Amino acid sequence: MKKKDRISLVVLAAGMGSRYGGLKQMDSFGPNGETIIDYSLYDAQRAGFDHVVFIIREYFSEAFKTAFEPKMKGRMETDYVYQELTNIPHAFQISPERDRPWGTGHAIWVAHDVIDGPFAVINADDYYGPESYVTLYNFLKEKRDQEEYSVVGYKLDNTLSEHGAVNRGVCQVDDAGYLQHITECKQIIRDEKGVISYPGDDGQVQLLNSNDPVSMNMWGFYPSYFTFFENQFDDFLKSNGSELKSEYYIPTLVDHLIISGERQTKVLHCDAEWFGVTYREDKEFVTARLNELLREGVYPVELWK
Repeated sequence: MKKKDRISLVVLAAGMGSRYGGLKQMDSFGPNGETIIDYSLYDAQRAGFDHVVFIIREYFSEAFKTAFEPKMKGRMETDYVYQELTNIPHAFQISPERDRPWGTGHAIWVAHDVIDGPFAVINADDYYGPESYVTLYNFLKEKRDQEEYSVVGYKLDNTLSEHGAVNRGVCQVDDAGYLQHITECKQIIRDEKGVISYPGDDGQVQLLNSNDPVSMNMWGFYPSYFTFFENQFDDFLKSNGSELKSEYYIPTLVDHLIISGERQTKVLHCDAEWFGVTYREDKEFVTARLNELLREGVYPVELWK
């Protein structure tokens, strides 16, 4: 298979896991030590993805390769790319006090040498559900010539937590189904009557609909992303590069492309369930939910047998 004919999956796994207290990308959630990534790869391969790119930090690369290379052999081509602070498109004087890379938008760019065709992007510590991979794969395959970007829009109701407030990127969608903007809504809660709301900037309670589409950072792109990023990242560094914690996020670039008219982004509606791990306390719920999916027959107990 020619590389340009591949449809790739980019797994953002370079996070440090500071809030979790360790590398949650490598933590076990399944009955045989499976990570969340294992279930994501299983779903992606079944949907048709044939190439996976792991975006990681170099210091834990050997652990990653040991964990996933044997499982992927004969199933999906693999590449491992390092998101490091100094791996940027053009020279820039980086503060010696800065200790983190440049965010999710930058994480995708570091894969530019190993991707030649359409690709999906996911977080390593999020479970997206089998349907989402089928939806995104089919879109990337069908829209290859048009180079329309895409984002999977989950129903807000399927992403809320019973354990407290959450932050979600709510998608504003036009009548043709294209993304207009992503609004970051913080401290979203669902009360005992099922009403979903969050405190607005003006202190007034803002209501949300359970069917509102939200982005959980599952995207579809093409190699043109890399050029667009390079053009915009220089401006970002000039304005924000001296800040020790500044980051360039995926929606930052997508918003710019929508406003400039350079690319459209289709919102792919999906009824799948989403769940993820941010804090150590999330592990019990995620493990229990995966066990339920095993009992329901969604996954085999021996995932890679």
